[in-house]
Amino acid sequence: MSTAKDIITELEAAGNTGDAIFLQRFFKTGPGEYGEGDRFLGIRVPKTRQIAAKYQKDLGIDDIEKLLANKWHEVRQAALFIMVGQYKKADTKYQSQLYDLYLKQIGKGINNWDLVDVTCPRIVGAYLSGKSHDRLYELAKGSLWQKRVSIISTFYFLSYDDNPIDTYNLAEVLVCEQHDLLQKAVGWALREMGKRDGQLLRQFLDKYAATMPRTALRYSLEKMATAEKQYYMAMK
Repeated sequence: MSTAKDIITELEAAGNTGDAIFLQRFFKTGPGEYGEGDRFLGIRVPKTRQIAAKYQKDLGIDDIEKLLANKWHEVRQAALFIMVGQYKKADTKYQSQLYDLYLKQIGKGINNWDLVDVTCPRIVGAYLSGKSHDRLYELAKGSLWQKRVSIISTFYFLSYDDNPIDTYNLAEVLVCEQHDLLQKAVGWALREMGKRDGQLLRQFLDKYAATMPRTALRYSLEKMATAEKQYYMAMK
């Protein structure tokens, strides 16, 4: 039976000092930056996924929680990859446990955009599919990472439920956010919503293009025709 210690040992052995320096800069870990204080072993995502896959079947939720409390970014990332893999094959009870653990760790073990983006739709969004989505609106009133989880989780609904309304509504809640990571998240979510319902995206832009942050607007327009992009950018 694998343990948290086993995967930590393997990940630490796979680290690369040069890559660690690069990743700490890339993920803004300096004083006052959004990833302040985070520490990297220097492992690229494909390798972290490969190592995580080896432990996915055997690792229990108590060991996963230990990994999420680890100081190394890649250890926490591996824990989240394991959670996503386990969630797909888990029974309802264990899915609920994984969901609860995920929410508990937002802003703690889950404390950067890469950790949020590839995992929250497959756990938070998947768990809330077919249930009340009120929890997403509660998260949208919280911290930076809670807010990002709230809207990125709706990608699951766009992919599997074909229902864009929560993306629209949460974008309305977050449309005036000033943090760059939230502006990008809102714009990205609107762009994906527009792939499902172009008219709904135009409805949002007709209402908010003149006042929403330029970064969010630019991201939301990426898949639109040039003439429409120019029309909405001219509203700024």
